[in-house]
Amino acid sequence: MSMHYDAIVIGTGAGGGTLALHLAQAGKTILILERGSFLPQEKLNWDTSAVFLDNRYHTKEVWQDKDGNDLHPQQAYFVGGQTKVYGAAMFRMRAEDFGVIHHRGGISPAWPISYADLEPFYTQAEELFHVHGDLGTAPPVPGGYGSSWDPTEPFHSKPYPYPALSNETRMASIEAAVRANGVNTFPIPLGLKRNEADPVASKCIRCDTCDGYPCLIHAKSDADINCIRQIMHLPNVTLITNARVTKLVTNSTGTAVASVEVDQLSSRSDFAAETYTADLFCLCAGAINSAVILLQSANDKHPTGLANSSDQVGRNFMYHQADALLALSTKRNEDSYTKTWGTNDFYLKDTDPAYPYPLGQVQPVGSFHHEMMKGDAPPLTPGFVLETMKQHAVPWWLTTEDLPAPENRVTICNATPSSIPSHQPGLAGPHGLDDTGRTNEGDTVQIAANHHIKLSYTPNNVESFDRLKDRWVHILKQAGHADTSVPLHAYFKKRIPLEGVGHQNGTCRMGHDPATSVLDANCKAHDLDNLYVVDAACFPSSSAVNPSLTIIANAIRIAHHLLTERLR
Repeated sequence: MSMHYDAIVIGTGAGGGTLALHLAQAGKTILILERGSFLPQEKLNWDTSAVFLDNRYHTKEVWQDKDGNDLHPQQAYFVGGQTKVYGAAMFRMRAEDFGVIHHRGGISPAWPISYADLEPFYTQAEELFHVHGDLGTAPPVPGGYGSSWDPTEPFHSKPYPYPALSNETRMASIEAAVRANGVNTFPIPLGLKRNEADPVASKCIRCDTCDGYPCLIHAKSDADINCIRQIMHLPNVTLITNARVTKLVTNSTGTAVASVEVDQLSSRSDFAAETYTADLFCLCAGAINSAVILLQSANDKHPTGLANSSDQVGRNFMYHQADALLALSTKRNEDSYTKTWGTNDFYLKDTDPAYPYPLGQVQPVGSFHHEMMKGDAPPLTPGFVLETMKQHAVPWWLTTEDLPAPENRVTICNATPSSIPSHQPGLAGPHGLDDTGRTNEGDTVQIAANHHIKLSYTPNNVESFDRLKDRWVHILKQAGHADTSVPLHAYFKKRIPLEGVGHQNGTCRMGHDPATSVLDANCKAHDLDNLYVVDAACFPSSSAVNPSLTIIANAIRIAHHLLTERLR
């Protein structure tokens, strides 16, 4: 007879990894289910063509967009989820983001919790993920510390646990120039294990293959290294990889989840169906796949999917209006790592009084190589031309808030879950005599059948995003650090439309009203007594900052709730 667990955690990304860590350290018996394997530590982790052009670490799933066209998501199915390939920018949402904000494109709704509710957990999240940052020299404010760098930074009850990364030569020059023109800049908070005071002892070597790459030397704080590997050998923890959850099964009355059904690797390439039971079920598969699992779990008590009496599961998908922009000048850029400072001067309001709406955030891209431009370059453009452009370019990442819209949603082609086997890079794959390392296909995983998942999306708040780009290009030119600029649509390949789902959120938003939300303020499904969704699916709004730290902080908050209220 299989073991009954205190809790089952589905997914090991920012939400699931963090939640599992806290439940395990409290001594609870937990089962962790991860559909992927451990991402291999291999030289190709730092190969730009393998990572960005060959999509080596992205799933081979084929989804469809609203028009039925093929969609190849840049989704990473490994232990640690998207944090294995994220940029490790660890921003707190602004305090204003938790309330109603009026945008030119519509309304950003309020959360059922406030910034003050989440602040203690932000502090814990920064400590857990080794966040490096700097609040400057501003005097203390009620409740903690403010920032002398960034007027939009909310209060911190504690300073950052580690010092900010310094600028290299080119970025220092640009920062000084834009500051001289009145722009406020701040050190970007980063989850990198860098010791600048003692580089010999530093795990991070400040390489030029960081943002968007897996870290070959495990110097990036991710949910795999910082969470799962800290607990996977504990006697109260069971971790099963290569295990795709297909369905949550309720009790006979439909009031609670009774078990989870899993397609689980049973041999080298064969999968078998398994069922596991627990007191609590914590769904942390990412905003898109958490919605998919709920929709696939429809039964006679929940005919449109679990937790979906409001018809909100899958709706209000968001992933930011974002793009990478290359600023080209006659000056050379020989910096290795550039994501060290940014500005929020346009975050809450444009500087133009005639347009009193938020625009968003500006930050550099951390790593840039000429191969990333191949998708935008004219056919047969020589590599040396792209390399020359790279040497004179600084890449920027601009983000504007994406607004929730019911028609922007995740749906499935039928309620019956369907799986097909797929190969992905693994830890112990076969290596023939002619193997160059690119054929390391050691693990078989189950992925959704082609076109089973549909992601419908229409852009919104575009005018504010276009204004943000215009503002930043003007500032760079005024400061003498841009002769021209081009959108780098290839940074996440084919622009950052639906394929680039790294900032995915929404789909199961939390709220006080069961008629208009999926989850309550503690991320418990309104419709089910023991089901929690603890990833970015719970976000009522997307803000205009990277979501990772908020996912982690909220997972710590929910872990505290479960340990004090449900698993005592």
